[in-house]
Amino acid sequence: MRAIGNFLWFILGGVFMGLCWWIVGVLAFITIIGIPWAKACFVIGQFTFFPFGKEAISRKELSNKEDIGTSALGVIGNIFWFFFAGIWLALGHIVSAIACFASIIGIPFGFQHLKLAAISLFPIGQTIVDKEVAAAARKYNAENVVSQMRNNS
Repeated sequence: MRAIGNFLWFILGGVFMGLCWWIVGVLAFITIIGIPWAKACFVIGQFTFFPFGKEAISRKELSNKEDIGTSALGVIGNIFWFFFAGIWLALGHIVSAIACFASIIGIPFGFQHLKLAAISLFPIGQTIVDKEVAAAARKYNAENVVSQMRNNS
């Protein structure tokens, strides 16, 4: 089912927004200072080409370790990103979502565009993994929280 969803997504418009991500990535890469944002653009662009079966998750939530993208510098980077590219990519995904919602078969694609619009606002500190990996990381973190709460009481 994922393969069919990804195929339909790709040919019915996912390729357009994926290319937009890659174009922004190339522009960021050319500026030299934008290389960290460019890397995020290429990763999320690949995700935009084939999103079904994958999920965006915070690297801190995945690894239980803070890195430069999940620290205060990542927040600052996301603020710059928001104004220079994030808002424009998010608008592209919102327009694509509205177009998808025009037909019944496009509704799941519209929801996927809305998820991608949210990611495009603040992508620094995020990574893309299989849905099962994201669920396992969240379950592991939840079990640790419960264990800590039991030990503190």
